[in-house]
Amino acid sequence: MHGGILKIGLIGHGAMASYVATHLAAQGAVLAMVMARAGREKAAKAAIPGVPVVLSALEVPVDLVIDCAGHQALGQHGPAILAAGIPLLTASIGALADEDVADQLHAAAQAGKTRLHLATGAIGALDVLASAKMGKLDRVTYSGRKPPEAWIGSHAEDLVDLENLDQPFIHFEGSAREAALLYPKNANVAAAVALAGLGFDATEVRLVADPRSVANTHKIAARGAFGTMRFSVTGVGLPNAPKTSALAAMSILRKVSEITQEISF
Repeated sequence: MHGGILKIGLIGHGAMASYVATHLAAQGAVLAMVMARAGREKAAKAAIPGVPVVLSALEVPVDLVIDCAGHQALGQHGPAILAAGIPLLTASIGALADEDVADQLHAAAQAGKTRLHLATGAIGALDVLASAKMGKLDRVTYSGRKPPEAWIGSHAEDLVDLENLDQPFIHFEGSAREAALLYPKNANVAAAVALAGLGFDATEVRLVADPRSVANTHKIAARGAFGTMRFSVTGVGLPNAPKTSALAAMSILRKVSEITQEISF
């Protein structure tokens, strides 16, 4: 840290990044730079004013970089950041379903003697799964149910008329790896559940478009030597971006708090 205050670099300037930027000071951190794609500098300055905008996360010295820009950004920029010895916190957990990306990030973190931190995103109870994995987990399932409009722009559009859907439609059943690769903007929760528990290939996933839903509902069920668990959360979006989970943005702030506080969970 610099002078006892954690200096943060932020990749992205969308709704999640803006929320995180607004609340970092309360976590004992200061935003030192925002990284944007070439040609998007003005948009980044407008979204997060008063902070230097850069094209490389290595241009400004920071203690931690937070990725709020998605799978492609993590795969493209993550290895260089980690190899430079800078810890990286990401919400793009689904990117790790790509084994090449996961291997590159792992190798870079080892080379830089640092860590890739994963935000828990829009789900809870992952501590239970991670603890249960220390014994024996027999089965873990995840179900994601969202309004049809939340699936617009995803693979679900190829399978059903989302705009005229009048009953629940299961548009995916398979492994967490398949879900994360097929739905890069919608299956980070499935990836988080997989990494906490049985892994990408053994975690069972179901994705549902439901016209009766007014919010996103995530459910985990697990059984093993520890007993059984069922967990459900219905989350709302950020006020100015209903498709962006408020809890996912909050989970990033919680991770920052873990790093800055002397005592934390």
